[in-house]
Amino acid sequence: MTEPAPLSRPQLRRMLRKARRELTPSEQRKAAQGLFRQLAQHPLFRRSRHISLYLPTDGEIDPRLLLRAAQRRGKATYLPVLSAWPRTKMVFQRVRPGEKLRPNRFRILEPRINLGQQRAVWALNLVLLPLVGFDETGGRLGMGGGFYDRSLAYLARRQNWRAPTLLGLAHECQKVERLTQASWDVPLAGTVTDKRWYIAEAPLESAVP
Repeated sequence: MTEPAPLSRPQLRRMLRKARRELTPSEQRKAAQGLFRQLAQHPLFRRSRHISLYLPTDGEIDPRLLLRAAQRRGKATYLPVLSAWPRTKMVFQRVRPGEKLRPNRFRILEPRINLGQQRAVWALNLVLLPLVGFDETGGRLGMGGGFYDRSLAYLARRQNWRAPTLLGLAHECQKVERLTQASWDVPLAGTVTDKRWYIAEAPLESAVP
């Protein structure tokens, strides 16, 4: 029997986006609660003072319970913000409870640009990233825009210091056996779903109960 040809990245992206969009509102709420239970009391989340999250779109798992928990604990929370120019650039800007947000060109809510509230990515402790697909070795398939990869490209040039910790957040249905990584892809320290942790980097293993 002939083995089926592996899916291309665009084909895989379409398949996985469809899978997460087909989750019902009830399944999405349960997934958000499960994600909160996995992370909220974890030492990595508890000790991080500067945390970047995201606002969900297109069926992404929802981290807003974590965002509100971090803010209640007095942590500084950040959201990715797209630059007006260059249009390929993304920065991380602090967001506070009740702050008014506006849709960007992809119709994703973000704070109004304020240079004084932005923080260099290397000065963050923890970045929680959205993704389309992931594997157990730190591979991440994004939406294809490359915004996170460009923002985090400096990590590939650092040998002894790799701040911040990068964790992908996902539904279990987004897991694949193995992702072929492009040269510009930035690997994750691990991925957290509503069910469990998938650890890719050895330093995280001792931190996970």
